[in-house]
Amino acid sequence: MTRIASTRLGVAAVRKVGPKIDPTLIRLTGGRLSTVTPFPALLLTHTGAKSGITRTTTVVYFTDGQRVVVVASNFGSATNPAWYHNVKANPEVALFGRGFSGCFIAEEAVGRERDRLYELATGAAAPYDHYQQSAGSRSIPVMTFHRAI
Repeated sequence: MTRIASTRLGVAAVRKVGPKIDPTLIRLTGGRLSTVTPFPALLLTHTGAKSGITRTTTVVYFTDGQRVVVVASNFGSATNPAWYHNVKANPEVALFGRGFSGCFIAEEAVGRERDRLYELATGAAAPYDHYQQSAGSRSIPVMTFHRAI
């Protein structure tokens, strides 16, 4: 699966098909299935930084203690994904994934913590090493989410 996710065809397929079927598929299956299965995926609902429009994006995640962690890889593009800019501007988001849902607060991991979390992500058979090579000089951000109180 990692090899397929790293190919141009795999990325194109997920980018084209995923946004159309993942919100329904993830909600119907309680987060057990998505277009990126076997990787765990969740629905990230965020507010546009400029537009103020609410958008929902499917992202791959893992957990670190009580935090949900998402790598803003954008499939190895030279630019950060739009959701990243939105979440930086408006850190209050809604997450829906396997076994959890609700309001969360986003925070970007930096320094050693970013490096530690990125290493955990690359060790999980995900294509992040390939994505970092494709991204060139862009350091791929890592976002953490904790429950809003």
